[in-house]
Amino acid sequence: MLSEEQRTEIKAIIETMIAEAEKELLLLKELTAAVAPDTAIGRISRMDAINNKTVNDAAYRNTRKRLKQLYNVQEMVDDPSYGKCVRCGKPIAYERIMIMPEKRVCVHCST
Repeated sequence: MLSEEQRTEIKAIIETMIAEAEKELLLLKELTAAVAPDTAIGRISRMDAINNKTVNDAAYRNTRKRLKQLYNVQEMVDDPSYGKCVRCGKPIAYERIMIMPEKRVCVHCST
């Protein structure tokens, strides 16, 4: 069970992670813009640009997903069930919560 001090610390961590994810989304949004055919120097550089866009598109989707999870978990931190694995019901290690507060399962159940 998490103490009030731990919950307060987790809330601060979540707020920091949300701010970082929002900044990252802004950057990735710029990087996922369509690749204009006239900006490429040659065929290879255009292929590189398209490949980079694909990688950035995936990063954008993953960051958006994580941001949504962080917003959801931000509302759940005060719930007494927060910090317990949703699969086995055992407490999730505090260190795991601090690194990935959006995860709702313990290490054993995540594999």
